[in-house]
Amino acid sequence: MKLLRLSFILLFLSFLPVHLISQEEYDVKEHYNKTEVDIPMRDGTLLHTTIYSPKDTSKEYPILMQRTPYSSRPYGEDQFRSLISPNEYLMKEGNIVVYQDVRGRWMSEGKYDNMRAIIPNKSGDEFDESSDTYDTIEWLIENVDNNNGRVGTWGISYPGHYAVASLVDAHPALKTSSPQAGIGDFFFDDFHHNGAYLLSYWRVTALFGYDKTGPTTEAWYDLPDLGTQDQYQFFLDVGPLSNLDEYYGEDNVFWQQLKEHPNYDEFWQSRGIIQHLEDIEPAVMVVGGLFDAEDLYGPFNTYKKIEETSDNYNIMVFGPWSHGDWARQTERQAVGNVYFGDNLSEDYQRNIETKFFNHFLKGDGDGDVDLAEAYVYDTGARKWNSYEAWPPKNTEEKVFYLGDDQELTGEATDNEETFVSDPDKPVSYNDEIKAVFTPREYMTGDQRFAARRPDVLVFETEVLEEDMKLTGKILARLNVATTGTAADWVVKVIDVYPPDAENYEETMKHLDMGNYHMMVRSEVMRGRFRNSFENPEPFEANKKTPVNITLQDINHTFKKGHKLQIQVQSTWFPLIDRNPQTYVPNIFEAEEEDFQKQTHTVFGDSVIEFSVIKE
Repeated sequence: MKLLRLSFILLFLSFLPVHLISQEEYDVKEHYNKTEVDIPMRDGTLLHTTIYSPKDTSKEYPILMQRTPYSSRPYGEDQFRSLISPNEYLMKEGNIVVYQDVRGRWMSEGKYDNMRAIIPNKSGDEFDESSDTYDTIEWLIENVDNNNGRVGTWGISYPGHYAVASLVDAHPALKTSSPQAGIGDFFFDDFHHNGAYLLSYWRVTALFGYDKTGPTTEAWYDLPDLGTQDQYQFFLDVGPLSNLDEYYGEDNVFWQQLKEHPNYDEFWQSRGIIQHLEDIEPAVMVVGGLFDAEDLYGPFNTYKKIEETSDNYNIMVFGPWSHGDWARQTERQAVGNVYFGDNLSEDYQRNIETKFFNHFLKGDGDGDVDLAEAYVYDTGARKWNSYEAWPPKNTEEKVFYLGDDQELTGEATDNEETFVSDPDKPVSYNDEIKAVFTPREYMTGDQRFAARRPDVLVFETEVLEEDMKLTGKILARLNVATTGTAADWVVKVIDVYPPDAENYEETMKHLDMGNYHMMVRSEVMRGRFRNSFENPEPFEANKKTPVNITLQDINHTFKKGHKLQIQVQSTWFPLIDRNPQTYVPNIFEAEEEDFQKQTHTVFGDSVIEFSVIKE
């Protein structure tokens, strides 16, 4: 078994915001003092914490805090980050900025628990991520000089999850939080989508699965080296998931948990954070990327749950970004081959993020702040929209049935489309040979390669004679049948460009944007969970069966001259693992003979429901 230390370094960097500021432009060391402390939690565990305080002590500052499992490095009081705080503007104007290694990670004591469960009504020395945040804030307010008694939390990805956790039973000094791409539930974010295991995340199981023996500044794990850039072939050759035990043994705690909990049982349910978001008091700004391949469920549902249960200030920002793009300062914003506009992240940082934090941490926090309820980028029209609510309230339903002759129609038909799904020849999620941790570019990727496969059903409109804007929810209500007893169902929403579409600077050289099939939204449903994520059940062979798939929200104008296309397939490899297509209680324990070729049918009364703004 070959292991690759460099993979850890690249992986670690992939979680961090990349700002285009040089050390020469702004030297943090000239403007900030740095201290490192170990803060005691209520059970006595010490959490390693790094504090950057402005050298100008003539005034008081709020505290901006990020808790992270990815290290608060660099360690050593003479070692400084080149950039601190959510963005350069907040850094330059002065804030007390705090980074903390969460319990059980890096230089902090304790045992790490991946997506540690929230404990309601804690007593005594009971702890969770909410209480660790509370105890940290309490210490900071009492011990850090020149703080103004106000704290804000923020973070992207897993640190975004810890920002969400800070809102539960929040400390009174916590005035605001910006969870950005925060994980909401590991059964719907990151490691699973609607119960389907994301094989693309398998390598990162090393990052979260191994326990360390004590505080450390060095990585205590390595990522498996595939030995090839052809990850499709690698995972196909591996065969059933159980064969991956060669790479992760019993000492990888998270790999064992994944295998032992294939269903949405108490183990996963207790680790979800969304259900705990009630009566939230601090101001919240949820941020997400409309093309975030890792965390879309969490941000959307965090905002919606708080909006439903709380009376606090609660807004959201969703741009044409992949995971964490908003924290970068890239002049041309693109995802994969598709360009969306210039300086979108800088505009967000300067005019939304900085204004949000300053209002609640440096202003009086009262009165109106000049920000919209929901900023959502129109990824087809290439412009920002501001909404008074999300989803917008002034919408109506627009439906498309999967009709005859590959057409999207306005009425149900008695059409039946069949295809053969072969686990030995699964449909890829893209047409590139590239080994990546979590694929990002496929979220806008060209789907022509899939449309030309016999095991992918294609339905599309005629060329649009006028713009058609789809905003908000998407629900696919499929009626299907299979000759087997198990199947996955994948639905993709695609914008088909006209033949004369011009290329972008970012378009790969071997591609042409003419007739480009841009994926706008996609989702998978592991069919065994069609009625319950807790209690899976097989299909009855050859029986017409409903399968509903909720896709994440969109805000996309299909322009005049384009076409709306829907693709339906049953494999999506190696983004998700292969379904044996014969029912087994636990796919992690499936054997080679369980993987069988089956024929699937999609009926013409299957419908895709969208929302459109009323005129």
